[in-house]
Amino acid sequence: MSDYEKETSASTELAPPKSLDDMLPKPSRRGFLRGSGLTLSAAVGAAIPFASNLPEGFIPVALADTDMFDGKDGLTVLNDRPANAETPPHLLNDDITPTARHFIRNNGNPPENMSADGWKLTVDGLVDTPMELSIEDLKSKFEVVTQALAIECGGNGRGFFDPPAKGNQWTLGAVACSEWTGVRFADVLKAAGVKNNVIYTAHVGADTHLSGTPGKLALSRGVPIEKAMDPSNLIAFAQNGNALHPMNGAPLRLVIPGWPGSCSQKWLTRVWLRDIVHDGPKMTGTAYKVPNYPVEPGEKVDTKDFDIIHAMPVKSLITSPMTGAQTGDSSISVHGHAWAGDDLVEMVEVSIDFGATWTKADLAAPVNPYAWQNFDATLDLPEKGYYEIWARATSDKGVSQPHAINWNPKGYLNNTLHRVAVRRV
Repeated sequence: MSDYEKETSASTELAPPKSLDDMLPKPSRRGFLRGSGLTLSAAVGAAIPFASNLPEGFIPVALADTDMFDGKDGLTVLNDRPANAETPPHLLNDDITPTARHFIRNNGNPPENMSADGWKLTVDGLVDTPMELSIEDLKSKFEVVTQALAIECGGNGRGFFDPPAKGNQWTLGAVACSEWTGVRFADVLKAAGVKNNVIYTAHVGADTHLSGTPGKLALSRGVPIEKAMDPSNLIAFAQNGNALHPMNGAPLRLVIPGWPGSCSQKWLTRVWLRDIVHDGPKMTGTAYKVPNYPVEPGEKVDTKDFDIIHAMPVKSLITSPMTGAQTGDSSISVHGHAWAGDDLVEMVEVSIDFGATWTKADLAAPVNPYAWQNFDATLDLPEKGYYEIWARATSDKGVSQPHAINWNPKGYLNNTLHRVAVRRV
């Protein structure tokens, strides 16, 4: 048992998880999914011969694809237990990602109660003054700020690895840049008083493990204290001017931009400070880690040779045109976003001749630190036919996106060039 498990087993008692249908916010849908196989058959428009074998918490894909969660629009469902869904690139065209288009990444079962009333955040561990704060306390005792902050799942792009890596087969859409409102994480930590021997934060949410084991958490990660004190990190209670969406962490979450989204604990209930690297769930073994040396695709790597992922790599995403678009014009407008972990994007280039030549795109500065940067270009299509638009971002450290995937066993950090196919007809 890890230090984390010893510390939390006695102090954290969690209710058994509910099935996915019990978590959905729409009452009529909860009642519907609790119904019989006959009810499910009516919903999908056909008999379901093996309905009795459908595991608790799963719903038919035909329903998941069209009506996964209230308030979400156009997302592609990867799986429903835990619930994970990504956004097709063309639906990420907005400079600020609408809540309806923000991807969903869960590791366990969301909590039953996501009401802001009575929600408490505990800040303890190696602090001078342990605190228990309501959301109203956060609003009244600390400066409230709003920032556009990009969040990306560490496994975004895993679906393109060959040989395949285990895990959610994300393609391109496990990334977003919404406006988040909350208080600075650093301000709260300073108010608690960070002791001199603190090395790492530890984050705890109200979500529960899929197994239903009381007190067992699905995810509890943290960051080095130096990263935690970055003024861009937020304890957020609003998204795009409204309360957080239930699947994006309502009513309280961390936003730790530039690092894997798993650091941005949802349904936040506790932050504690430690004098060791946090060893909570998904902090040990090979979770959110990559080999500390280049490896051959498919190569076995000893666990001791993995390092924890910190900053995410430089990356770009073409959001317009969408792949498969056709035009009768001799030119085409390109729009997209680029980001670079803890760094800035210095340049985005685009190509229509498979990278033989590159055109520099117009690149906007971020609206604030850790927001993605928007780029635009107009490209000439010299004759009718098939074209690929490629995008390549370069950071202010001089690091550019690669042409090929840097393979790793867990399928993290895929930042290869983004390509979309278009035709001039």
